[in-house]
Amino acid sequence: MDPCPFVRVLVGNLALKMPVAPRPAGAGAGVHPTTSPCYCTIRLNKLPLQTAAAPLLPSDDMTQGPAETGALAAAFHLSKADLDRVTAKPSLFVARSAMLKVAVYAGRRGTTCGVNSGRLLGKVVIPLDLKTAVGKPIVFHSGWLSINKRGRKASAVSGSAQLNLTVRAEPDPRFVFQFDGEPECSPQVLQVQGGMMQPMFTCKFSCRSNSDLRSRSFGSDRERAGKERKGWSVTVHDLSGSPVALASMVTPFVASPGSDRVSRSNPGAWLVLRPGDGTWKPWGRLECWRERGAGAAGDSLGYRFELLIPDPTGMGVGVSVAESNVPSSRGGRFVIDLTAAQPFGRSGSPGCSPRGSGDFSGGYGLWPFGSYRGFVMSAAVQGEGRCSRPTVEVGVPHVGCAEDAAAFVALAAAVDLSMDACRLFSHRLRRELSGTRSDLLR
Repeated sequence: MDPCPFVRVLVGNLALKMPVAPRPAGAGAGVHPTTSPCYCTIRLNKLPLQTAAAPLLPSDDMTQGPAETGALAAAFHLSKADLDRVTAKPSLFVARSAMLKVAVYAGRRGTTCGVNSGRLLGKVVIPLDLKTAVGKPIVFHSGWLSINKRGRKASAVSGSAQLNLTVRAEPDPRFVFQFDGEPECSPQVLQVQGGMMQPMFTCKFSCRSNSDLRSRSFGSDRERAGKERKGWSVTVHDLSGSPVALASMVTPFVASPGSDRVSRSNPGAWLVLRPGDGTWKPWGRLECWRERGAGAAGDSLGYRFELLIPDPTGMGVGVSVAESNVPSSRGGRFVIDLTAAQPFGRSGSPGCSPRGSGDFSGGYGLWPFGSYRGFVMSAAVQGEGRCSRPTVEVGVPHVGCAEDAAAFVALAAAVDLSMDACRLFSHRLRRELSGTRSDLLR
């Protein structure tokens, strides 16, 4: 398997220094004008804006070296298509280069009528040459910069407001897989390599719901059946037909009392398993529910994923590695990214490298996520009612064999199916999810 080139740009070690203002006499004496919290908005070209706090440091020494706060502020992931756009030759009207723009605000985060509620202190713009980052890590900046309203990059100057930050880019190659159909239609899974696609796995969807429901005859059972979704599973096979991963719904998706939605307090759950020693062994647990939205935002699919890591006693320990939500109407991405869990330094080595700046020497006691570091995986999730053919990206360090990749493919299928499992129970599901088709094939 050959990976696709990706680059991630990391921004961290944010800190802010403000010149000391003369203390006024009278009632306001002793109150420094910069005691309010400060934050930064960070944008790389047209990628989504990210926001991070900017700690205010003592300004008695404006000449000291870079501040190592150890905190990651923003991470941007660029595919080959993104890199081609920012590294192409400039045209007459468009400047083809990556520009990192950091704006510093005083005040609390938030917006009013679409405008930042904080007071703008200044901006910094740093050009990034990402061509070299495809092959090796590179640090573009580490240290203090004077900030100004025009956003020009300037060296540190005594007596002016200064922002400390570290900006680095590093190669982050990934394996990319594409479902050629919806998971409930038992599709093939193709590996994407540039403009080429080749079969890698096949999926077999199964639904036991209808066979279970037909054995029931009481009205209360039939009513309960309309308020639960269960018995779904997806088995991933390699091209020889051998099963290499399994996602099985172990906790039914049940409507909460007096409602037609799956609540956070009683989520449905999947178990992702891998083969080992002639049996299936648990690898991860996914819980999903329906988050109630407010206004135009609408509802969302809430999720929590735990890795089941063996401990010294031989029993699996669940460690949460992802918890977020995906808008139910327009969809989004399911992501496992442990970059922020590691200390952010000035080193250019990848965080997932054994000698990376975030490595804790590998042991469960020191690093609770086992061998998983940095970017792990992401999967595209379509909104409700849309044709969904998930695209799965998996970081190269986390794939040692085809079975490793298959586990992430099974997880992506479970997330995608959970969008249907968490639909309001007042909506009917498609035939493929009702069990009719599966029963006929058995």
